[in-house]
Amino acid sequence: MATADARIAGAGLADSADERAAGNSRFTGSRIGGYAGLFSHPRYERLQSWEGVLRRLVPVLIILFLTIVAVARWIQINSLGAEIVAANKSELYFVAELLDARVASRIRSDDATPNAEALQLMLQNAVAARYLTGGRQILLSDAAGKVIASEPRNDRLTGHMLTSLISDAHMLTLFGRQAAVRDVTLATGESAIAAHRRLPLESGGITVLQPREPMMAGWRTMVSTNVSLFVGTSSILIVILYAYFAQSARAREADTIYLTTQHRYETALHRGKCGLWDWDISRGRIYWSDSMFVLLGQDRLRAPSNTNILAFRDVADLVHPDDPSLLLITDLVLIEHADAIDKVFRMRNADGQWQWTRLRAQVVRSERGEPHLLGIAIDVTEQETIRRRTRTIATRLHDGIESLSEAFVLWDERKRLVMCNSKFQRLHGLSAEIARPGVSYEEMMRQVDNPLQGTEIIQGGKESGETRSYEVRLRDGRWLQFNERRTQDGGYVSVGNDITAIKQNERKLVDSEYRQKETIADLKRSRQKLETQASQLEELAAKYLKETERAEAANKAKSDFLASMSHELRTPLNAVIGFSEAMRAELFGELGSDKYREYCRDIHDSGMFLLGVINDILDMSKIEAGRFTLDYESVSVDEIIAETLRIISREAETKQIDIREKVQADIRIEADRRALKQILLNLLSNAVKFSNPGGEIFIRARIVSDWVRISIEDKGIGISRQELSKLGRPFEQAQNQMTRSHKGSGLGLAISRSLASMHGGALKIRSKPGKGTIVSFQLPLQSSHAEETRQKDAA
Repeated sequence: MATADARIAGAGLADSADERAAGNSRFTGSRIGGYAGLFSHPRYERLQSWEGVLRRLVPVLIILFLTIVAVARWIQINSLGAEIVAANKSELYFVAELLDARVASRIRSDDATPNAEALQLMLQNAVAARYLTGGRQILLSDAAGKVIASEPRNDRLTGHMLTSLISDAHMLTLFGRQAAVRDVTLATGESAIAAHRRLPLESGGITVLQPREPMMAGWRTMVSTNVSLFVGTSSILIVILYAYFAQSARAREADTIYLTTQHRYETALHRGKCGLWDWDISRGRIYWSDSMFVLLGQDRLRAPSNTNILAFRDVADLVHPDDPSLLLITDLVLIEHADAIDKVFRMRNADGQWQWTRLRAQVVRSERGEPHLLGIAIDVTEQETIRRRTRTIATRLHDGIESLSEAFVLWDERKRLVMCNSKFQRLHGLSAEIARPGVSYEEMMRQVDNPLQGTEIIQGGKESGETRSYEVRLRDGRWLQFNERRTQDGGYVSVGNDITAIKQNERKLVDSEYRQKETIADLKRSRQKLETQASQLEELAAKYLKETERAEAANKAKSDFLASMSHELRTPLNAVIGFSEAMRAELFGELGSDKYREYCRDIHDSGMFLLGVINDILDMSKIEAGRFTLDYESVSVDEIIAETLRIISREAETKQIDIREKVQADIRIEADRRALKQILLNLLSNAVKFSNPGGEIFIRARIVSDWVRISIEDKGIGISRQELSKLGRPFEQAQNQMTRSHKGSGLGLAISRSLASMHGGALKIRSKPGKGTIVSFQLPLQSSHAEETRQKDAA
């Protein structure tokens, strides 16, 4: 998630509405990173429009600047000089007052008039060293104005009159303190300022001189320095002005070259249907050349911020949603560190139509490591349309060739495979890896699973040039016929068909002609043989007719015999059964002995058993003769099962067998009530008969789809797999050590299976020796015979 957030932030997607509103200031106010700055510089364009005014205004501004600097500095320097003079005059005034006071006090304290040396010493002691800076000279004169001492000591001045040393000396000596500090000229012609104080008692005066040259030495040095700086600054500005005009001329020339070059590359890009991209991925800004706007039909003035710089989202919105997005490109650059990008996608032009564009760009990093995607976008709509149309045509051509029933193969002028269909591959046993475009004929034939065994030229040949036909026989015995034709580029196309059947028919025709001759000879022999066989068939037909009549008569005699036998046997059996029942009931008196009662019971049971066998035989004979008819009615299954259980319960109780039932309630079927009851009695009787004393019998009934399924399960002796195949046949009974003690006709299962089949159902037996037996049968809920009967009754 962190990577995705960083990627989106890097791609510049987080541009809010405020950022878009401030787009102009952001794009034009900040330095445009990357190579887009070479082509997009609105400030430079504004500066270029002011270039003519600047060329005239810059020299005037420089001269005005120098004039203002010179005047201001001159006024400042003169003011500083006046301040220096005023400060020195004030200091001179102060020094004169101080020396006057000190010398006057010394003179008053001395009683005698001091000599020249004493005056010199006194002056030296009175003057501090700091008062003598800047070339100052202090003179002590007598009342006549003659210099008698000086500090610093200068003997050349001693003895000279002040008037000879200083101009206007009489004004100084005359007015004294009232003369203040005056500008004077020394005898050497040097200008100076001077202050004079008269000593008390008319003993002379003190004069303090300050030459202007040392006093103004610092000021003059400053003036020289300022003049030098002004001259240097003026020279530099003149050089800069010259460089400006030279650079301006060079810039105009460079602009001309740039505009010409830009016009040429824009023209080239426009003619080539290309546009320049410079994508600053870290800032989310994309530069488009004018040709890119023209490519999409977008006016440059309609672009954000009136520049060639676009926001990431503005460009991303132009990309088709089903094509690779610009986010995918940022993933390739930032996550997978791709060096180059080559993607094809659709962009929406000014008309709202989707235009195929191919972006080919190189990842270039700035000095700070920021990734830029620099490249061109090409309009490939026409190529994409041609490619799609070519692909559609190629697909149709491939499908058409695949639908051919013949083998098809196309070779180029170097006998290399161009294309073939699957029929050709199957005929030669070639896999798709072997039969690939570009493989040579010789290499393919070396890997054929079914090589050629022989060739027969039918028409043409290599020397015939354009077309030829030939037949080849494969190793597996098949025959192929190929028709070849040269193509315009020097290759050839071959169409082959499997003519094995035709070849076989040709061989058959030859063989048939030979056999036909032999057949004609055989026909004569066969005719005689057929005549003999015809007479024999007539005799066999007569014998078959007699045997059929004899079998029908025997079957009728069997049925008549069984009917008469049943009648003849039933009459004495009824008497035997009836008399045995009377004797068991002792209707005419006691029998006397228990042995007689046992004999009567055995006679009755044997008679009943024999009667059951006779009834089974009669029922089976009726079923086989087709004279057993079913009387369909709606029968309740649970009622039939209950009646059957009541009949069989006495025999089950005798063997202490527990019969459990699980019968689904309210099951009604269309069936013969007597037949259904007989099926249940036969199956339950067998279950009781072959179950061990104290065993269990389970009877279940349920509806399965449109059928009712009834199953009877016992835990008796069971039946082996070999004996199961015999059960269900008339008079068959499984024989084992246990069944030998159970007597029966063996018709119970056969009758039950036949009755179930007559209802449209089936009976199945599953058994394991020693485990028990499950006999199940299923009958349809709605019988087709009952439906037909109802339709007849309704008609």
